[in-house]
Amino acid sequence: MADLVAAAGAAGVERIVSIGVGRAGSEQAIAAAEEHPGVWATVGVHPHDAGEWNDADAGWMADLGAHPRVVGVGECGLDFFRNHASPAEQRRAFGAQIGIARDLGKPLVIHTRDAADETIAMLDAEASGVTVLLHCFSLVDHVSEVIERGWFTSIAGQITFSKADDLRAAAAALPAERLLVETDSPYLTPAPNRGKPNQPANVVDTLHRLAEVRGMSAEDCEALTDANARRLFGW
Repeated sequence: MADLVAAAGAAGVERIVSIGVGRAGSEQAIAAAEEHPGVWATVGVHPHDAGEWNDADAGWMADLGAHPRVVGVGECGLDFFRNHASPAEQRRAFGAQIGIARDLGKPLVIHTRDAADETIAMLDAEASGVTVLLHCFSLVDHVSEVIERGWFTSIAGQITFSKADDLRAAAAALPAERLLVETDSPYLTPAPNRGKPNQPANVVDTLHRLAEVRGMSAEDCEALTDANARRLFGW
């Protein structure tokens, strides 16, 4: 982590959110946040691991989620592409984490893949009053619904991919005041470094492409997304 933080700092990245995946991953994310002032954490159980969810998970997640360096719950949600857990198991874990985010008063970080309609339906039914961030935004066919609900959206490296015209069109239409950028490292490495493991420093490439798509300078896009992240995460 120290090397990644240093490289990010050299690229001008001042803050990193380390995503908790399961109890051990969430504890590691918090430990990194405690060690590095520019790192913050979330706690959550990924839909791939939802088959292992039990009622005891709500206890440790609530305890860890109260840590002052934790800025969100997740990533959690529904993934009907990989289906590492059954849809019923995913719904159970997702619903529980929506409740934890509400109790903690912290944003809910959403993973959704091939499950757009059901993700939106569950959020509509259960997440009233909860601040929602759609991580690695991919709901390109649901932009109007996302805008109507006031959800935050985070753009990752796919926006630089040659065939991602639909995502670029969506990114141009999303509300400026709800827009963030991310890496999803070590995945979704943006051009020009595709084929290599992703790292937080590469968010600069995503930011520059987003700025082009929205007709902004990189400096203005940086200021915008930084202000949005500060407001969302309470930095």
